Amino acid sequence: MTQSFPENVGVLGGGRMGAGIAHAFLISGATVRVIERDDSSAAAARERVVASVDKSLARGGITETREQLLERFSVGTDYQHFAACQLVIEAVPEIWDLKVSSLQAVEKVLGAQAVLASNTSSLSVSGLAGELVRPERFLGLHFFNPVPASTLIEVVIGQQTDTVLVDAARAWVRHLGKTAVVVNDAPGFASSRLGVAIALEAMRMVEEGVASAEDIDNAMVLGYKHPTGPLKTTDIVGLDVRLGIAEYLHEELGERFAPPQILKDLVAQGKLGRKTGQGFYTW
Repeated sequence: MTQSFPENVGVLGGGRMGAGIAHAFLISGATVRVIERDDSSAAAARERVVASVDKSLARGGITETREQLLERFSVGTDYQHFAACQLVIEAVPEIWDLKVSSLQAVEKVLGAQAVLASNTSSLSVSGLAGELVRPERFLGLHFFNPVPASTLIEVVIGQQTDTVLVDAARAWVRHLGKTAVVVNDAPGFASSRLGVAIALEAMRMVEEGVASAEDIDNAMVLGYKHPTGPLKTTDIVGLDVRLGIAEYLHEELGERFAPPQILKDLVAQGKLGRKTGQGFYTW
């Protein structure tokens, strides 16, 4: 395995994160294939990636034309299209059984030297690797939302990950114009664990009437130079996603990650943040 940037990259799942990952590799020179569960989801994934490409072209700085970029991009529903990929990144929802079945299905069509990665933000990379035939060819590549604007990728090393992949992943991240933070597999890694801890405390402060969501966020933006406050970030990520991560960390790390009642209530009411138009903010 060399550290050269992969020419053929696959992304499993074309939602907001998957489309962003596809966009990042596409504008960096790779041929990218996105696989979705059905034709209608595939069409939506294509629209997301094309819209993201168009925004990048409008901002300038890309030497290729729209036609050249999209010539290297394809979307489908057949996992067999991953067979030629040197790297496939899974970006399906944070549901353990779904992650495992998806990764196993992808691994079956990959070559022995291909790398399989998960974009999981909290689930155990070592645990997922234990469900695979080639755990040494597996690692976590945790991208951040929105992918085009984010400059960070968390590289998560499982217990059986081949050490050669660490340097390779660092090189790939540099090629994408982003910065790698390398962490050993642990619940929530570094970013989710810290980000969720702050967000959960901010939610408790709203519950207790300490301050409004907007004022709590402004305290972190203006006082600590966070680009976005923890509650607005929760709305952007999705309250359901944050709840799932909190429940997992609660189980793994104890009471300090117990989800506040306000978070559980909002999710139960279908107020999931930006994607539904209402969360801690009205969008």
